[in-house]
Amino acid sequence: MGASALAALLIDRWETPASIRTVVVLFAGGGAVGFPVALYVARLLAIGARAEPAFAAAFVSLAVATIGFTALFFALYYRSYYAQWHAETLTRFWAIQFVHTAAGAVYQFAVLGLRLYFPFGFAALFVGALMSLRFVRHAR
Repeated sequence: MGASALAALLIDRWETPASIRTVVVLFAGGGAVGFPVALYVARLLAIGARAEPAFAAAFVSLAVATIGFTALFFALYYRSYYAQWHAETLTRFWAIQFVHTAAGAVYQFAVLGLRLYFPFGFAALFVGALMSLRFVRHAR
């Protein structure tokens, strides 16, 4: 997923290497953490299933886990930037700011970040689903 983000950013001609590095690390981290979680969920969903439902479980699990963890990492990074303007930690007002900042970050990721998965990330998702299908079938 990091390579997909890198390719998309280079195609879009981003010119700041530090920003490119940050985005690539966020996407690579989301994919790295999302894969084992998705594999576990796919195994749970595909217990006793034939090949088609097992593939669908692997495909959906990989997509949701990868996007979810990447959005979470983006929200945490976004929150760390805005923390300097937030109220004292663990106060009621801080909690409201934290929730709204995280929600804004996830929305911004959905609008701007999801496009970095296409077209290369989608192909990697398909290959990953085929590979995890093999693991799902061996789990039975």
